[in-house]
Amino acid sequence: MQALDRYVYPHRLLHWLLAGAVLLSLASGLTLGFLGFEGTVDLMGKTLTNVLYGSHKTLGVLILLLMTLRVITRLAFAVPDYVPPLNRFERVVSTSVHHLLYLALIIMPLIGWTATASGGFPVEFFVWQLPGVIGKDEQLSEQLFMLHGWLGWTILVLVVLHMAGAIFHWKIKRDNVMKRMSLFD
Repeated sequence: MQALDRYVYPHRLLHWLLAGAVLLSLASGLTLGFLGFEGTVDLMGKTLTNVLYGSHKTLGVLILLLMTLRVITRLAFAVPDYVPPLNRFERVVSTSVHHLLYLALIIMPLIGWTATASGGFPVEFFVWQLPGVIGKDEQLSEQLFMLHGWLGWTILVLVVLHMAGAIFHWKIKRDNVMKRMSLFD
């Protein structure tokens, strides 16, 4: 029997959909975080600012949904072997970064949802307004938005580490690690 050397297609597709959603979410979140509401309005106008906020919230809910599907596919299907096997250091770093990314990408949208709802703001998913998970509490909202921001920076660091590892295996080691998650043969 041939060794399994790639993730199943649904898992690979979810990986790349998540990658796009996370990068867009980080870009919009960093923009809103640096500029704030008033700064974004001054730069882009109120209509575009509202679109940016709505898009960021939609991306957060989408990431939560995609991560739920990703966890299901990870549990339902075998994880492919590394061919050739990773050394101990590479295994520890890879496993740590992956697990922390999974955890952060599930917790982050939940904190954002709770922060938004406790701030009295609508939680949007495309054209739908979702129910708040908590009542209005401005002090809690401030604390949660601060945590949301710090977690965003943490995710950015984890994404950079993940990408650096992928580039290292692709361009320097030239092993089959990139093939595991490639959408194409």
